[in-house]
Amino acid sequence: MRAISRKQFLSNISIYAVGAAVPFITKAKIPPARKLNIALVGLGRYANILADGLLVAQHCRLAGIVTGTPEKAKDWKKRFNLDDKNIYNYQNFDQIASNKDIDLVYVVTPNALHKEYVLRAAKAGKHVIVEKPIGISVEEARDMITACEKAGVQLAMGYRLHYEPYNMEMKRMGQERIFGKVKLVEASLGYKAISNPGEWRLHKALSGGGPLMNLGVYCVQAGRYITGEEPISVTAQYGPVTYPDIFKEVEESITWQLQFPSGAICTSSSSYNCGIDRLYAAADEGFFELSPAISYGPFQGRTSNGPLKFPETNQQAVQMDEIAKVILAGKRLPDHISGLEGLLDMKVLMAIYQAADSGKKIAITPEKQ
Repeated sequence: MRAISRKQFLSNISIYAVGAAVPFITKAKIPPARKLNIALVGLGRYANILADGLLVAQHCRLAGIVTGTPEKAKDWKKRFNLDDKNIYNYQNFDQIASNKDIDLVYVVTPNALHKEYVLRAAKAGKHVIVEKPIGISVEEARDMITACEKAGVQLAMGYRLHYEPYNMEMKRMGQERIFGKVKLVEASLGYKAISNPGEWRLHKALSGGGPLMNLGVYCVQAGRYITGEEPISVTAQYGPVTYPDIFKEVEESITWQLQFPSGAICTSSSSYNCGIDRLYAAADEGFFELSPAISYGPFQGRTSNGPLKFPETNQQAVQMDEIAKVILAGKRLPDHISGLEGLLDMKVLMAIYQAADSGKKIAITPEKQ
């Protein structure tokens, strides 16, 4: 597999991601020939990574923030030279509707708060990116999609790997059957880092679940985009609880097996108790794999024909730039990055929990579109 330059990759990914976009009738009007102005809602760890990406992005910029912590507001204002009028708290957030300097709101709050701020942003007439998972239930996902459609704004998922070269090569090789029909996918992600009982991810009311919601959604994504299919059933098992004082409300580890219409199987694990970051696909005529695979990189990959080599990218900058280019062009986001993609993943996540709770194989019904 030959290496390609960063310029070649970005050109290719733009064609793939944006080429199929169609005109979008929107109530959110953006003047031409300028960057998309983004406000971040929630200033936790990942918001800082997004902010760093926005500093090097070409088609969008950090223009505002929403935070409930005055000290953070002061710090971010100084660090990113933000205007006072673009700094909001959770109480006055709705006033963003009259702010023409904000085009899009990126929701980076705990999972259970995603719906509230997506709906409020849509009502304010702002486009939205919501961090994964889309929410904590299938019903929430549908509500968010409906609200954005009615408001005439676009809803995007924060799926950075849809613009990451190694993962998109895994997708291409699987869907184009470069090594024949895919028979087995293994996708797992885990880390051993959560030890603070106050961490919001340990509380189901805020997180909706444990590592499955935080990490496993990437594994579900990988199975879906490598096979190009929607799973039809799932079995699942909870892992042992080795830290009962910490994991009182959410699972510590979980393993599941998705079955696809072609007969392919995707077996995955997500865990807060061990480090793993691997994606492997076996096909009729060979294999292709990444390890590390799903984290922030740098990634390493190989196939049965030899190594994979692509340029490393700033995942957040590329993701936000590609979304911004579609919105600035007045086109509709492609399905693979839209709220629909978040809904499809949420259906699988909920089925995995149902399978683990019941010990039974759970059918996954197609989503009516």
